[in-house]
Amino acid sequence: MIRIEFALRRKAGMSRADFQTYWRDVHGPLAASHAATLGIHRYIQLHTLDDPINEALAKARNCTIEPYDGVAELWWTDPQALEAFNTPAGQAAAKELLEDEKNFIDLPNSPLWFAHEYPQVNPTEYMVATQHSPLVKLFFPLRKLANQTIEEAQFYWRTNHGPLIRGVSTGFRMQRYVQVHYYPHPLESALTGARGTKEPPYYGHAEAWFSRADLLSMADVPEANRAMEIAIDDERKFIDLPTSPIFIGKERVFIDRR
Repeated sequence: MIRIEFALRRKAGMSRADFQTYWRDVHGPLAASHAATLGIHRYIQLHTLDDPINEALAKARNCTIEPYDGVAELWWTDPQALEAFNTPAGQAAAKELLEDEKNFIDLPNSPLWFAHEYPQVNPTEYMVATQHSPLVKLFFPLRKLANQTIEEAQFYWRTNHGPLIRGVSTGFRMQRYVQVHYYPHPLESALTGARGTKEPPYYGHAEAWFSRADLLSMADVPEANRAMEIAIDDERKFIDLPTSPIFIGKERVFIDRR
């Protein structure tokens, strides 16, 4: 399985509400209409919530970067399935989608990258933070420290931080945790070039599912407080926290062929 992550900032002059409405009601169905042509296995929109939890998460990490307005997440069964983009029909579909993206996305400031996922806590693929569920999804795209390579940061994240989080996950009341690691793919330059992307890709992102009520109550639960301290102390060893935004959102499923 291979994924595209597309962290989105809205066009100047557009409210987040208007951005998310257009994305959900216009672009989402358009992307779904091209699913067979492009070989898309899954397509989920993560809509960022305007929630005080975001401010608390960022403050704990000294991050002043605004959350993205949403994240488009698309899956293919394997890298070979991406060859659909190189067919005439695939190229026409991709062009139509890009033309619509220009209506609501600040493309230069919306990074796009390929990735592979590494489930850490509760590997089920069927957990979704739908609009009416008590769940929210945390999205944490990661920048590396200046003295580390991408490979070094990913290795530490996978072999040290992953086991650490698994050990404290019950203190967090974390319901699922997945590491999603950046993976260079030749199609990346074509997609970012067509969009004039200026923002570089992240070396990966963490995603986790929680009950929103549990996140709100963490400050009052000693076990959760301690788990958060342990996690953030270790994050400093492989993440440039001030440049790594963190936020929660709700998921909207448009394609799911599992």
